[in-house]
Order: sequence, then C-alpha cells, then structure tokens
Amino acid sequence: MSNEIVDSKKKSASEAFVNSFGGYPIGYGLGIIILPLSTGWIQNDPYVANIAITTTYAIVGFTRSYFLRRIFEKYGIDDNFIRLGRKSIQKLIERLS
Repeated sequence: MSNEIVDSKKKSASEAFVNSFGGYPIGYGLGIIILPLSTGWIQNDPYVANIAITTTYAIVGFTRSYFLRRIFEKYGIDDNFIRLGRKSIQKLIERLS
C-alpha cells in the first residue's frame, strides 16, 4: 500500500448514500425540465435526443458527485451517515433545550 490515506468503507458508503439519494430530487427536477422540452425531438430523432438527454444527466451527475466529494473532504466527514444523523439530532436537541 502507498502512503496515501485510504477512505474507510463507512465513509465510502456514506458518500455513496448521500450521492444516490441526494441525486434523486436533482434528477427529478431535471426530468421535469428536460422531458417536456424534448417530446417532439424524441419522436423525430430518438437517437440524437437520447444522446443529448443522457449526456445532460451524466454532466449533472458528475457535477453533483464532484461537489459532494469536495464537501466531504472539506468538512472531514469520515463517519457513517447514520451516526452523522444521530449526532446532528443530538446537537439540535441540545440547542433546543
């Protein structure tokens, strides 16, 4: 193994969880915009329309993944998602008390 720091499995799973489920609302919103705009185009030229739509989703997905990864790195999030949620709820309860 090299000297570089290796992400823990929990951190990787946490990032994947946030990325996957965080991507749902983004993809849904993007679909609301893209699909109505491309209905006629899909019928006229389905191959090119499919490439354009898929490319758009890929670019948005890459951008989302990149920024989420940078956020995890910036804040040093190395815990799993469930534990982070518990800690956040405990802090919220403490502040409200």
